[in-house]
Amino acid sequence: MAVTTTSTLFKRLVQLGLLNGDQATKIVTDKGGQFKNLPELLITEKLIKADELARAAAGISHAISLDLDHFDIDYVPEELRNEKLVRKTDMLPLGKRGRSMFLAVVDPTNIQTIEDFEFNTGLNAEVVVVEYDKLHKLIDKLFDSSLGGDFSESDWDLGSMGIAQEEEEETQGVQVDKEDQPIIAFINKMLLDAIRKGASDLHFEPYEKSYRIRFRIDGILHEMASPPVALATRLSARLKVMSRLDIAEKRVPQDGRIKLKLSAKKSIDFRVSTLPTLWGEKIVMRILDSDSAMLGIDVLGYEENQKQLYLDALAQPQGMILVTGPTGSGKTVSLYTGLAILNTSETNISTAEDPVEINLAGINQVQVNPRAGLTFASALKAFLRQDPDVVMVGEIRDLETAEIAIKAAQTGHLVLSTLHTNSAPETLTRLLNMGVPSYNVASSVSLIIAQRLARRLCGQCKQPEVLPEAELLRQGFTPQQLPNVKVFKPVGCEHCTNGYKGRVGIYEVMPVSAKMADIIMQGGNSLDIATQAQTEGVNNLRQSGLIKAAAGLTSLAEVNRVTKG
Repeated sequence: MAVTTTSTLFKRLVQLGLLNGDQATKIVTDKGGQFKNLPELLITEKLIKADELARAAAGISHAISLDLDHFDIDYVPEELRNEKLVRKTDMLPLGKRGRSMFLAVVDPTNIQTIEDFEFNTGLNAEVVVVEYDKLHKLIDKLFDSSLGGDFSESDWDLGSMGIAQEEEEETQGVQVDKEDQPIIAFINKMLLDAIRKGASDLHFEPYEKSYRIRFRIDGILHEMASPPVALATRLSARLKVMSRLDIAEKRVPQDGRIKLKLSAKKSIDFRVSTLPTLWGEKIVMRILDSDSAMLGIDVLGYEENQKQLYLDALAQPQGMILVTGPTGSGKTVSLYTGLAILNTSETNISTAEDPVEINLAGINQVQVNPRAGLTFASALKAFLRQDPDVVMVGEIRDLETAEIAIKAAQTGHLVLSTLHTNSAPETLTRLLNMGVPSYNVASSVSLIIAQRLARRLCGQCKQPEVLPEAELLRQGFTPQQLPNVKVFKPVGCEHCTNGYKGRVGIYEVMPVSAKMADIIMQGGNSLDIATQAQTEGVNNLRQSGLIKAAAGLTSLAEVNRVTKG
């Protein structure tokens, strides 16, 4: 169906007041050609929520509706699992009865496509209205689950595995042998499983008598598979071929990338690192999803006042914004979110990164290469000769980089960068310890964000946790907070991992005030700066974590884990 404002569904949604007619018409006119159908456009452009669309569509057509969260995928008839037809039409047969099928649709007024589905299957359709996002989730689950099959320990008899014939592929001049197809299928399954489970990293680890594959999900490693150790060499070789690495070199670490195309509009990049260990090569894959860099500041977990401080600092024409925290604390997403806000046609933005994790259109990204002499410092020097407005340095690691970054911040440029420190006040003293003069630190740094990522409690199964007031006070809540404090604990259900699903940011957002600058100039330490920050109302990481716990977003145990409380 062409995306058009003349469709029955569009007209009825406007009549019901669920769409702003003028706004929706403009978006359909401007962007209609980019989308397969009207529901896709409405949901993607956030003109209407998926559940609202489903309720309205069911009412318009007088069709029954179904919540696919409670639908068992095994009920989809094998003979009707036509992926090409399903993805083309955005419709899925949920069951069959005689010469009829129950057909899940989002737009029941799209009669032409429903009739096309009937013609292709030879069955009459009984329409069932479902939510757009849940339908696509079920479709992806149904067809992705067939990639790679299921692997049990007995399946590793390579001579008896029945893997479907794949297209021949050639990488680095190495043609895939039929014997390697089980390995290819297994690795494809691991990559897809990691994406489905929301993992951030995959670890392929060889040991003397075992081989283990672990996923990092919500910041915690979980063992997912244990293939026979005899396959260690073949698994690492396949991963290195996919990453365009030298499969013959096993003595030194190597770095590479993989792009996995999931659909016509969706692909995922993996950053691959190999490390020679005592029993073979350990390979770690970091999942780089560009969607994470486009989340928007509203969903990162900043409190309202913290968000405004970040936005105010981004609006300044010069100065330095530093994001600090350990590896895996979400610093890259915070920086990319800031860059996305600044990324306009009027702004010249350059970044030096090691490595470039996510490609951002409209931003000049440079991959540093110390072996070739392209360091953070040399990239920064080059940036300053190219009329930049905004400069992002992946990490300030040494005095030379720090001095050039501070010089840029003092001469009309906005500089964003990261440091590895435990708190915002410690970031200032780290710069001083590097050898940066105190007057340069005091005059150039405008905002410091220290952050952690805590696991988010599952909204389906979390339960209230009853704690005595004395314990709440010991945890750090104030007597004034106690009447409004209600904390929750994880339970665990089919929708989550051990009671948690996703992560939420915990932040310490500290603007460098005039009084803090005085403390720096007078040789004060991080404790003096932290005391002044508390006086000025800046919540430290622990206090911000307790706010998240009191809001039911995470547990006290998780706050203790990430803030070392």
